[in-house]
Amino acid sequence: MSAVEKPKYHQISLDIARKIINGDIKEGEKIYGRSELAAIYNVSPETIRRAIAVLKDMGVVSVMHGSGIIVKSRELAYKYVDRFNETDSIEHLQKKLEKLIKAKRKIDDDLNSTIERIIEYTLSLKHINPFNPFEIEIKRGAKAIGKTLSELNFWQNTGGTIIGIRRNGKIILSPGPYAEIKLGDILVIVGDGDVPMKTNHFLYND
Repeated sequence: MSAVEKPKYHQISLDIARKIINGDIKEGEKIYGRSELAAIYNVSPETIRRAIAVLKDMGVVSVMHGSGIIVKSRELAYKYVDRFNETDSIEHLQKKLEKLIKAKRKIDDDLNSTIERIIEYTLSLKHINPFNPFEIEIKRGAKAIGKTLSELNFWQNTGGTIIGIRRNGKIILSPGPYAEIKLGDILVIVGDGDVPMKTNHFLYND
């Protein structure tokens, strides 16, 4: 996405302010008339009027009938340019943030899709894999609720390995030892033939 171009009058006001900062136009000096500025910048007199109005509002110049446009403050010219640069930088960062958020969403979608396919593929092999994958839902009364996998010593007690947790429509793949089990979770487990029975007994019996 390209940067949004600033209005022409804004560009001109900044150019004049920078010339004041650089000393090309000094405090107390008279700037060209509007017609001359319009010719220099190749724009309409109305565009010049708006550019000068911005500088006047910022206290950079004064406009007096009969005297023309007079440079009033180099210091305020600094402040005007600094404020513009800060605003421009914030806008740039906001646009960059929007891009990163979109990219993250796409990565998250791709990751979830890949995990789903891995789980589905794993489950499709349950009839030919000696370590049959199966799922078990964590219902009210399960001793695992609120505990981490490390606290449960799950493998030691059941012989099974939790390869994923289905939660709120998403899948947590290969949960680590500090993953906490919550009510409603569906555990995806692999193990040999008697692991389902051992798991059910471990979760719901003292």
